Amino acid sequence: LGLFMSMLIVLVGAVPEYHIDQEGFGTSRAELAKRIHFADNFTSIVTEWYLIEQEAYKVSLASSLFFAGLLIGNITFGPLSDKLGRKPVYISGNIIFGIAHLKSPNYDIFAVSRFFVGIVNGGMALVSFVLTQEYVGKSFWSFTGSLTNLTFAVGIAVYALLGYWVRQWRYLALVSNSPGVIFLLLSFMLPESPRWLYSQGKMAEAEDVLQYIALGNGKERLNLKLKPSAGTLRKDELAPGILNLIKHPVLRWRTIVLMYIWYVCSFVYYGLTLNAGELKGNLYLNVALSGLAEVPAFPLCMFFIEKSCKKTVYLCLQLVFSFLKGLLLSPTLLALCGKMMVSAAFNIVYIYTSELYPTINLR
Repeated sequence: LGLFMSMLIVLVGAVPEYHIDQEGFGTSRAELAKRIHFADNFTSIVTEWYLIEQEAYKVSLASSLFFAGLLIGNITFGPLSDKLGRKPVYISGNIIFGIAHLKSPNYDIFAVSRFFVGIVNGGMALVSFVLTQEYVGKSFWSFTGSLTNLTFAVGIAVYALLGYWVRQWRYLALVSNSPGVIFLLLSFMLPESPRWLYSQGKMAEAEDVLQYIALGNGKERLNLKLKPSAGTLRKDELAPGILNLIKHPVLRWRTIVLMYIWYVCSFVYYGLTLNAGELKGNLYLNVALSGLAEVPAFPLCMFFIEKSCKKTVYLCLQLVFSFLKGLLLSPTLLALCGKMMVSAAFNIVYIYTSELYPTINLR
C-alpha cells in the first residue's frame, strides 16, 4: 500500500501527447480547454485540470507535498510507536486520505490529500519495517530487511501493470488504495512486537507473543519466564526521546553521518524512481523495469553482507554507482544500472541503521 501511494504520481501525473490549436489561442483555462487536444490513451490529473505550460509545475508540487508529509510522518510516528506500540492499526488513516484522491473535485484538494497521505505513509513504512525486524532474532535481520525492501521493488512492477490495465486515473487511484482494506483487517491479526512489550515491562504479554510465534513455527510450548533488564522501563518512567540522539557525542556523530547517507540514498533512489516515466520509450515498461532492476540487488546484498561488513559493502556499491556514471551508456540503461546499485545501498542502510542504535526506543 505504501509503495502504491508513493508511486501514484508517476502515472497519475503523467503527461500524454497533446497539441494546441494556436489560432485564436487565449491564456485562460477555459480557453485552453477548448484549444488543447490530449491523446486518449490514458487520463491523468494533467488531462483533467490542464496542468501544462505555466501550470506544469503543479504535478511536481503535489509530489513534493507528499514527501513533505512523509518527513512529518517519519518524525511523529516513531515516537508514537514507542509510546503506543508498534502494531500498525493506523493503516485506516491511509485509506481515509487515499479516498480523498478519488473525490478530489480540483487540484487543490488533490494536493492537500497528497500531503496527508504522505504523513500516514511515512509512519506506516517506518513502523512496519521496525515491527518486522523486532519479530525475529538479530541473525535474521539481513534476511527480513532485504525481503521487506524486495516487496517494494516488486510492487513497482505490479503498479506499472495496474497502470497498463487501468488507464483512468481515478480508477487507478481506487485500485491502488484498495489493498489498504486488506492490510487493515490483517493488522488486527498481527501480534504486538515482543521486544517493545519487553521494553515497556509488559512481561506476561511479551511471553504470550513469544509462545504464539513458537507455536506458529511448529515448536512445542515454551517454558518461558522473562525477567526485567536494566533497560526495561518502569510504569512511571518515560521512554528516551529523539533528543537522546544528539545529547551523547557518539550518538550525535553517528546520527549526523547516517542522516547524510540517508539523504544521498533517498535523493538518488527517488529521483530515479519518480522520473522513470520521463525516459524514452513505453511509459509502463520503463516504470516496470525500474522496479525489476532492483530485484537482483537484494540477493546480492544478503550474500555480500554474510561475507563482509555492511559498511564495506555500502562503500563498494557507491563506488560502483559513481563509476557507472562515467560510462557512455544510454540514459535508460544507466538509470536501470544506477537503480540496482542504489537499491542495494539503500537496503544495507536500512539494516545497518537499525543495528547501530542499541535500544528499541532509539531504533
